[in-house]
Amino acid sequence: MTTTIMAERALPHPALRLRVAGGTCVGNRYPANFDVLHIGDDVVAVADGMGAGEGSATAGRTAMATFTAAVRQPPEAQRPQAMRQSPVGAETLREAVAAVQRDVREAGRRLGGQLTGCTLTALVPGPGDLAWIVQLGDSRVYRRRGNLLELLTTDHTAAWLGAVNGWYPHDSPQAHAARYQLHRYAGHPDEPEADLIAVTLRPGDTYLVCTDGIAEQVGYKRIDEQLRKALGDAARGLIDDSLAAGGQDNATAALLRVG
Repeated sequence: MTTTIMAERALPHPALRLRVAGGTCVGNRYPANFDVLHIGDDVVAVADGMGAGEGSATAGRTAMATFTAAVRQPPEAQRPQAMRQSPVGAETLREAVAAVQRDVREAGRRLGGQLTGCTLTALVPGPGDLAWIVQLGDSRVYRRRGNLLELLTTDHTAAWLGAVNGWYPHDSPQAHAARYQLHRYAGHPDEPEADLIAVTLRPGDTYLVCTDGIAEQVGYKRIDEQLRKALGDAARGLIDDSLAAGGQDNATAALLRVG
């Protein structure tokens, strides 16, 4: 079992004090970690491969590399004057997700058509107080603002639809099976678009971007407790909580706090 914790550090930002940290763990079920954690200067993101084969690992790596390259901003001094202080917008993000879909699908073809897919969930800060959430699959973004913890994203699964519409009890065998029926993901043959959600970054906010190894194993109240801590401690605590719950999945958490 391997656990990696990324120590808390500051992000460069022209208007806000942003700090980030993260962690990822193989857990006890899978032979390797098919999650991908990225904490860069321009984007905080996680990907979660589907299955436990080479297609899963390739999808996560490919999706993350393509997406982060598409949204990466050069240093301001190197940008044309017209581009300075311009945020990454919805069109750029749509194009980035389209590139992810193409690249993951192509990777699947090179692997002989085996299952090659993953989730992709990202938080992309802008130059002001704006940030974008990009959601494709069933990884999640939570925000703790004041004393309220909110889930900001929707799971793109049959289980989510079943829970919302009361098709079956949330703890039933049908609900468990429906968790693995993703309607949108990177590598999907129909190349679906991601949800794009604009949010504001306010002083005191803490954002958690996590795979379902955290969301499905660590309860809402426990997540709320962990997000009150220093970011490095919160990352470690969330990973430890996933293991204490059985470690039945790879677990990955990326955290961003507005100072």
